Amino acid sequence: MMRVEGFDKAKQLLARKDFLASFAASPRLATQIEHIFGEELSTQEVVERIVSDVRNGGDGALFRYTSELDDVKLDSLEVSKRELSAAYGMLDNKLVSALRLAAKRIRDFHIACGYKAATVFISPFLGRKIQPLDKVGLYVPGGTAAYPSTVLMTAIPAKVAGVREIIMVSPPGRDGGIPASTLVAADVAEINRVFKVGGAQAIAALAFGTESIPRVDKICGPGNVFVTLAKRMVYGTVGIDGLEGPSEIMIIADETANPVLCAADLLAQAEHDPLASAILLTDSPSLANQVAKEVESQLAGLQRRSVATEAINRGMIVLVSSIDEAIELVNLYAPEHLSLMVSDASSLISRIDNAGCIFVGEDSPVVLGDYVAGPSHVLPTGGSGRFSSPLGVEDFLKFTNIVGLDKATMQDLSQAAITIARAEGLEAHAQAIERRLE
Repeated sequence: MMRVEGFDKAKQLLARKDFLASFAASPRLATQIEHIFGEELSTQEVVERIVSDVRNGGDGALFRYTSELDDVKLDSLEVSKRELSAAYGMLDNKLVSALRLAAKRIRDFHIACGYKAATVFISPFLGRKIQPLDKVGLYVPGGTAAYPSTVLMTAIPAKVAGVREIIMVSPPGRDGGIPASTLVAADVAEINRVFKVGGAQAIAALAFGTESIPRVDKICGPGNVFVTLAKRMVYGTVGIDGLEGPSEIMIIADETANPVLCAADLLAQAEHDPLASAILLTDSPSLANQVAKEVESQLAGLQRRSVATEAINRGMIVLVSSIDEAIELVNLYAPEHLSLMVSDASSLISRIDNAGCIFVGEDSPVVLGDYVAGPSHVLPTGGSGRFSSPLGVEDFLKFTNIVGLDKATMQDLSQAAITIARAEGLEAHAQAIERRLE
């Protein structure tokens, strides 16, 4: 049951804690770690061990961890062209068409954003060179589920940016393969190579390289706590897109909102993960009651009821005195997904400072953003929307500044530079300019 809170209590509860701490506190995770490694280790210690083993042991460590952690024995880490072609025959044509439609909309959106490789001069002497990264690694969750949408949402912005080589990793299922829908999405997105490896070991392989998997420049894509901790650990050796946590949805709703749709949208994100966050903010007590009842009713018919129930029990319905209070809570919380289910919803957009993606009105459900709207569904979570942005083409570009002064400009600027250099106690800096003036 979703608990009902007032504004002041909700404000206290929405003060952020590191989402990784929620993972680390999971009794199920602790039991799993002890079972696999035969001793009590923290999640951080497990990831450190795995990353070190892969860095030193290469493919051998990957085969061993895939056997021990995924209970899958592989003959080859890489997905063959034959496996890729066969995947099409395993899918309904309707799904293939849907993936192609989603790919087109994602591609069109990111092209329209206008980021591209170029050399741009803002004056005769100063400019920037913008160029794509050379190699990018994409992590796609799997094992017990398939996420072809994540393939499209991460790979296509990289392709639009002009990345030369895209490497995808995803954990194999018990049959030793990657789901057909994931493979077809990889083909539709024009990914260069696909490997059957997951978890922290996959992140380590992308960061350091092995005999089979090339080292990349940046790693993108969501994963479980092992993946997230591994990304944090290898950052600096490679770039990362961010540390993605469990799914979040926050809905601002007034008396005009449809309680059936509000409940459906909350549950759609709740079924992702037991740690997902589902929060409704409303100034209507009547709507609050109706949504609470609808959530319980719709929950009963869900296939992933146990997962969604755990998330919903952690969720909240917050009764605010005004929409202004709701906006204050949104900007405090910085939700991954914000749905505006109010009259004249578009008027609130300018007042939202912190959110990964804003969904305006009941005809713009979060689920369409998950799959086919166009913008990437890889969004900042855990409050990081205060300082970070959704995944986009710009994440796969790097910028190099250009300074090409003529002699007259160099001479005009020299005395100011010499003065600052000596104020910092850097005599060699000052002399490097003075020798040019002699």
